[in-house]
Amino acid sequence: MNQHTEPPNFVPSGDMPIAFRPFGMRCFGNRQGFALSFIMAHSAPTTDSAAASASAAAFSTIPIPNKIQTYEPPKWTQDILEHSPQIKLSLANLPTPLYKLQPSPLSTLSMDDKPSILQSLTDLGVTLYIKRDDMTGGVEQGGNKLRKLEFLMADALQKECSAVVTIGGEQSNHCRATASVARTIGMDPHLILRTRRADAVHEEEENFGSVGNVLFDRMVGSKIYTITPGEYGRVGSLDLVERVCSHLSSTSTTERPVKPYAIPVGGSNGLGSWGYINGVEELLDQWKGMKTSNGSTISLDHVVFACGSGGTAAGITLGMALARSSKPKVHAIGVCDHPDYFYEHVSKIADEMGLVLPSYLSTEDFIREHMTAHQGKGRGYASSTAEELEFIARFALETGIALDPVYSGKALCHFINHAVYEDPESFRDQNILLWHTGGALGLYDKEDALCSTFRDISPVSRLDVYGKEKGGGAISI
Repeated sequence: MNQHTEPPNFVPSGDMPIAFRPFGMRCFGNRQGFALSFIMAHSAPTTDSAAASASAAAFSTIPIPNKIQTYEPPKWTQDILEHSPQIKLSLANLPTPLYKLQPSPLSTLSMDDKPSILQSLTDLGVTLYIKRDDMTGGVEQGGNKLRKLEFLMADALQKECSAVVTIGGEQSNHCRATASVARTIGMDPHLILRTRRADAVHEEEENFGSVGNVLFDRMVGSKIYTITPGEYGRVGSLDLVERVCSHLSSTSTTERPVKPYAIPVGGSNGLGSWGYINGVEELLDQWKGMKTSNGSTISLDHVVFACGSGGTAAGITLGMALARSSKPKVHAIGVCDHPDYFYEHVSKIADEMGLVLPSYLSTEDFIREHMTAHQGKGRGYASSTAEELEFIARFALETGIALDPVYSGKALCHFINHAVYEDPESFRDQNILLWHTGGALGLYDKEDALCSTFRDISPVSRLDVYGKEKGGGAISI
């Protein structure tokens, strides 16, 4: 932590201008399960010639993925986050949508006699919003990791690296996104995947399969190295990445030179976390355009997201603490480890970002003041309880939105079923934003467990087209 002796009110106000387009709210009406309010840009009427000029300008500014761009940090980070990056890539589809979710009387579907998730919140006066960072990219790159990779991969290109090495679980969203981005910008991806099947893969490579994220890892030609959870825990993720980087460098030849770039688990370090400093600036600009029916400003009371490797948590927590005079409560729902681990780890990332605080205030005290870390891992990382899977299925039924079982689904299930329902008065009449970090491909790994819910909500019947079926539940048309 870098320290100096500014007075306690050194944090800048939220009145500083934010360099994004103004957004307004337009209602698209009810759909089955929920009413959707979509936050979108206003555009002024244009003449034919003006429209043509705007169209030409749009085509002239189509981003080139491997082109390094100059980056200007938000003004509210100046003199407070000293280690700001100067470059980035343009990889993500930004801004990502912001939705307001509401129960709809048009919905007749129900899994049982329990009240709907959205109706229960509405009865408490709670309004739920969702920031769709699962839509940052396509199925190959989408999710929160792409915001981080815009900074990390720019650094890799500037250093003229030819390969990237990173690490994660077998169904790692981060590894999948990193591998795809690497190919997009002309680098070779090397992935270290933690799996209980590591030895089986050693005996026969094809035993590893191609389900979910692994399918896309392999489609882009990733070199995959497997390790057991025990090896991961004993050696450590950073050391494992460095060992593979050293191996690649030592086996490099003049004919096939390899210069590897190391990325930590989740892309979560002081550089990658700037992706969510940007994300906060984007969200706050969208939120400024939101008004009630009488034109009043809508308060942002709670921001909720899944926390695994800590980089997203660091960016959102610092961004909300520094950018706004009225600060929402930030809830990091841990999907692994213990809350104390996240307070410590997020503090380390903040120090890497060059956080400057008064001499009497430690980084961890600052993080604890502005972020609440919850224990939400359930059975453990990537392991789902029946409660979590039922919640994910129910949420999809009500909203049409698929939450993944490892991060956002687990996080929102814990937050609503435990934090909100166990202390309802602390959330009454307030606005809650879920920051959806993506990862729906992880649902493929839970197919068997989810199948039992499909029989009730998604029955399959044979159509008797010719009137020849006798019994068996066929439907004659």
